Amino acid sequence: MAVSAPVRQMSVEEFLQLEKPVGDFDYELHHGELVQVTRPKKLHVGMQGWLVRLLIRELDETGFISTEIPFRAVPEGDLRAADVALVTWQRWDSQTEDDLLGAPELVIEILSPSNTASEMYEREQLCLENGCIQFWTVDLKKRLIRVATKTESARFYGPDQEIPLAAFGGSSLKLSEVFSKLIRP
Repeated sequence: MAVSAPVRQMSVEEFLQLEKPVGDFDYELHHGELVQVTRPKKLHVGMQGWLVRLLIRELDETGFISTEIPFRAVPEGDLRAADVALVTWQRWDSQTEDDLLGAPELVIEILSPSNTASEMYEREQLCLENGCIQFWTVDLKKRLIRVATKTESARFYGPDQEIPLAAFGGSSLKLSEVFSKLIRP
């Protein structure tokens, strides 16, 4: 019977020393393991930018809103980037590390063909267990946004609905507006 050698877990410090890859992929660190992730394509990047603009309009007073915010949901062995995230101004201003410690208060992930359901659920749970108030999964093909919180069952929002932003001091975000920029004339 063959016995496989144990896999050595990589630290965040070791991860940060790696050379940045060139091409269609990048890396994240998940539970001490190096994970290859695809770089976002045009539609994905466009939606990231559009969501940032809409959220800044609604929640600029609440916090820092941007794309690809690096965060460590747990202190060691994990370094990821959120497609779009909101971090409260108090937390953002008090941050002394290069990478956000804990998950952003709002994490938005836009589904890519390479994402699996189990991968997205694992990311959602990791974030919600480590400071995230809402985790959104955006499905561009179906024009749906799934919103999960720690205290309520996940809910799907369609194009004719609005996602409440009360948890962040805002009113709501109309999905008809979110998906309005997908197809340009």
